[in-house]
Amino acid sequence: MANTGTTAVRPFGMRDKLGYMFGDFGNDFTFMLSSSFMMVFYTDIMGVPAAIVGLLMMVARFVDAFTDVAMGQIVDRAKPTKDGRFRPWIKRMCGPVAIASFLIYQSEFAGMPMAFKVVWMFVTYLLWGSIFYTSINIPYGSMASAISPEANDRTQLSTFRSIGATLANLVIGTATPLLAYETVNGTPVLSGSRMLVMAGLFSVCAIVCYLLCFNLTTERVVIPAKTEKFEPVVLLKRIFTSRSLLGIILAALCLLLTMLTMTGMNPYIFPYYFKNTAAQSAVAMCSSIASLVVVAPLATMLASKIGKKETAIAGSLFGAIVYLICFILHPESGWVYLGFYTVAYAGLGLFNTIVWAMITDVIDDSEVKNGVREDGTIYSVYSFARKLGQAFSAGLIGALLSIIGYSTATQQDPNVLNGIYTIACMAPIIGFAVIALVLWFVYPLSKKRVDQNVETLKARRAGK
Repeated sequence: MANTGTTAVRPFGMRDKLGYMFGDFGNDFTFMLSSSFMMVFYTDIMGVPAAIVGLLMMVARFVDAFTDVAMGQIVDRAKPTKDGRFRPWIKRMCGPVAIASFLIYQSEFAGMPMAFKVVWMFVTYLLWGSIFYTSINIPYGSMASAISPEANDRTQLSTFRSIGATLANLVIGTATPLLAYETVNGTPVLSGSRMLVMAGLFSVCAIVCYLLCFNLTTERVVIPAKTEKFEPVVLLKRIFTSRSLLGIILAALCLLLTMLTMTGMNPYIFPYYFKNTAAQSAVAMCSSIASLVVVAPLATMLASKIGKKETAIAGSLFGAIVYLICFILHPESGWVYLGFYTVAYAGLGLFNTIVWAMITDVIDDSEVKNGVREDGTIYSVYSFARKLGQAFSAGLIGALLSIIGYSTATQQDPNVLNGIYTIACMAPIIGFAVIALVLWFVYPLSKKRVDQNVETLKARRAGK
């Protein structure tokens, strides 16, 4: 294998961290909008049954199994340009991903036949998520390894990436409930026309953030293009024989399943169970502030002192305990529930903040074992796992809402409302617990092993 070199450019610094932050800010302008509001948009505005929307999410993930890995191969085999190997994709694809996201929320089609609405939903969602989002997210995620070879720098990039996601969640979670809902007969309901305007605005913001990411970051690590023949069987073998890769895949799936189930239930539990869209707006603000002020600095400090794996386990167990207390106490106030949600979300945030640095640890571990650097391929497999979590959360929410009998006609039925509360609490409890178990028993990259891998790769690249 050719040695990986580092180009003589300006030192890694705040400019890179801010640029990388804007990348996920741009990602989540469309991702969080989809994960938090697409289900309720298509059930309540377009009149599509929740089970069909959930089915779409599942189908899209099967498509992603091919498009994610294909994009990872394209990235690994592409020759670097003057802008690097990964950055050019951000500039190329920022327009298509933003336009495709906007097309999903065309509320003027609400009166069209059901077949048309379902086809439109499938086509626009697949274009956005499986094609365009993949073509920008895989290079963006893989880029962290090229910005700096240092483990501490990558941890900082992971933290700033999480800050970008938190800022996007703050904007989307706060602005959408306040501006996209209107009150009808005393009950807050989502407005199709307002949702369309919000989707267009967020798409424009996404493009701006992507361009900032492109212009502020610099790729320093020169990674030779992969020339080996792609063998799917070999890739599958690596997934199931590498504990580090398998562990992060399972943990990422559970992370997204838990996080998006929490946020995905907010458009149901706050306006319908608590009849409080102000709390729905505030929960995004409170969880975002907690992530920025408490979680981001705490995660970086804990990861440096006790290790990333260890920090993620502690945060997950903490979140499970908080939600269990909430379920037992069963508060009647949306503001009290907001407090439990915020504290539990902070526990989850510890893992979510450092997970991007953990995937670079997995890439390093794979290179140590196999002698081949596969940033794009490994990240694409990881990205696919996250999308599975997104899909399963939508499918799970849709299935559970169907089980309790939820529809626009029954949304105020007492049994349905109690079912909504049970789902909102029990799903995260189970999710938090499973995350901790997977990281504890499957994922092997403790702080000691990560440090050993970093030193091994440094020695190899120095020609020792």
